Amino acid sequence: MNDTQNSYLSNIVIVGGGSAGWMAAAALSSLLDPGSVKVTLIESEEIGIVGVGEASIPDIINFNRMLGISEADFLRETAGTFKLGIEFIDWGRLGDNYFHPFGSHGVDMNGIDFHQYWLHSQRAGNDARLQDYSLCAVAANENKFMSPSTDPRSVLSHLRYAYHFDASRYAAYLRKYAEKRGVHRLEGKIEQVKTNSENGDIHQLVMHNGDVVEGDFFLDCSGFRSLLLGQELGVEYQDWRHWLPCDRAQAVACEQAGPLLPYTRATARSAGWQWRIPVQHRTGNGHIYSSDFLSDDEAANTLLENLDGAVIGSPRTIRFQTGHRDVFWSHNCVALGLSAGFLEPLESTSLYLIQMGISRFISLFPGSSNYGPVRDEYNRQMQQQFEQVRDFIILHYAATERDDSEFWNYCRTMSLPDSLERKIDLFKSAGRVFRYEEELFSKDSWLAVMFGQNMTPQQLDPFVSSVASEDVMRSMNSMSGAMLKAAAQMPEHASFLKQYIAPKNTNE
Repeated sequence: MNDTQNSYLSNIVIVGGGSAGWMAAAALSSLLDPGSVKVTLIESEEIGIVGVGEASIPDIINFNRMLGISEADFLRETAGTFKLGIEFIDWGRLGDNYFHPFGSHGVDMNGIDFHQYWLHSQRAGNDARLQDYSLCAVAANENKFMSPSTDPRSVLSHLRYAYHFDASRYAAYLRKYAEKRGVHRLEGKIEQVKTNSENGDIHQLVMHNGDVVEGDFFLDCSGFRSLLLGQELGVEYQDWRHWLPCDRAQAVACEQAGPLLPYTRATARSAGWQWRIPVQHRTGNGHIYSSDFLSDDEAANTLLENLDGAVIGSPRTIRFQTGHRDVFWSHNCVALGLSAGFLEPLESTSLYLIQMGISRFISLFPGSSNYGPVRDEYNRQMQQQFEQVRDFIILHYAATERDDSEFWNYCRTMSLPDSLERKIDLFKSAGRVFRYEEELFSKDSWLAVMFGQNMTPQQLDPFVSSVASEDVMRSMNSMSGAMLKAAAQMPEHASFLKQYIAPKNTNE
């Protein structure tokens, strides 16, 4: 990023630590010359961070690679484990379960989507589920894991994965990375934010001890408070509670019990859902719910009654509001993480949205004080990202058939965004799903949830309908057999992880 060294920005201030602040600091420190651009991060140990443990999606691998971080070192430092997808329990109907895997289902044939052939085979008597043709899902079901093959001819090249890890440890790890590369950390609370009377830009932060911190540009990573973008610059918040009614979480850790599973579990409850995130030394748990339908005490009791191991500590209540700021970049300030918006962690997208905010800022890094066009493009792209993720999360609630509680009755009958309504209608009519404008979630992700929650298209692809059933079944059996054979050769997740992160013996 050499062209930024002559940028008008010479002093960037990040307000807040946690995952958002230190991810931004690490990324900027990896690209900017500390002799030309000063990066300062302000945080207060008194305020703390929301971090409750993280489940991620595969995009985080690219972020860590961009920083040059060793995967084994990252997993050691953050108590990380591998993740092949998410198991959903009781979402479509009580007693249902399905798996949303990373990666694809089967192999498209003759230019036609695999799931169309699978639908054809089902009508011919095939009782295998869509997930039975995903290597990630098959391996997860067997509690297996290994690194993907680099040989595109191998079935193992279809493996995709992400991580579970301790969010606080990840922030600490990135702090060491960033400080080593010249980022200056300042401990303390901000007492006052001062703006330029002529153009409204932020130009000074007055600390609690009276010190003044000046900057050319500011990244607001102050959490739900949104100290700069929300409080000081007055950017309003778009509330998405109508579509995503959950507004509280109870979070607690427990001791590990049973095998170290290579996937996240999301279990629907009467007024929300419960997560299970296994890391090396414990299991993270949380209950996301709507306070309109369930009290805090009831939510905490439900969480504690459904832990796999002995509880560690007491449940912590987290209040939130789904949605995002009207704009993500105003004046000389960009908000990242909770300061920008919040979407519940049902599909583990929190870190992804931070990562996208950082990468978009870097790709649109202002070269002058006249940054109106790049600011507008940043806001357009980030709003699109939030809305696309929003629609996919809403799908899980809207596609339910549950009628056993007021909460699920509300979710099943609520009006939907037009963009999601169109996608559902297209699928129901002809089984078609398309990916639009660099959308995060692939066709396979949408299909996993739609079929997993009992949505069924009214008709088959007309080109597939004419294919002989025995030919389709032959292909189906070949693919499922290859998946089972590959998974059988893989080691147990815990065994692979232990060997993978073990410090290498450098003695000759």
